[in-house]
Amino acid sequence: MIAMPFGLTRQTFTAIATVCGLVGVLFWRVREGRTAVTVRKIIIPPLGMSTGFCMFFAPQFRVPWLWALSAFLAGAILLAWPLLATSRLEHDGSAIMMRRSRAFFLVIIVLAAVRYFARGYFDSLLTLEQTGGLFFILAFGMILRWRLSMLRQYQQLRAALPEILPESA
Repeated sequence: MIAMPFGLTRQTFTAIATVCGLVGVLFWRVREGRTAVTVRKIIIPPLGMSTGFCMFFAPQFRVPWLWALSAFLAGAILLAWPLLATSRLEHDGSAIMMRRSRAFFLVIIVLAAVRYFARGYFDSLLTLEQTGGLFFILAFGMILRWRLSMLRQYQQLRAALPEILPESA
């Protein structure tokens, strides 16, 4: 059994951690939206996130391959779609910027709520570590598909006006 800080119940601690994570993501998305998009800014998040797969070296996080594949595909197919539908890249002078619809932040909040409430169901079937591992794989599938789509958009926009845009790092 994992000891919770400040004598909180597991459910309360999970809810607080989820809200803190959501607020952090929303602030990060706002800040990120104010600067030009570069190849580096597109590929670093999934590359950095991929280090999380190291959790599966620990046996308690391991899940069957079919479950992992299902979680990845659910993230890449079902949960990435709202992100793809509510964000796009476009030229802004000599820069490429991310343009999000007003629904983008609502989508982020709804996705967080879906993951939070689904976690309660999965926690009744799996260990806390296995549930965390599956949700990590699900989120990785979602982020990877979204970022690959963004990279394709970036390359298309870059090819359309190569003389105006500086090479990105």
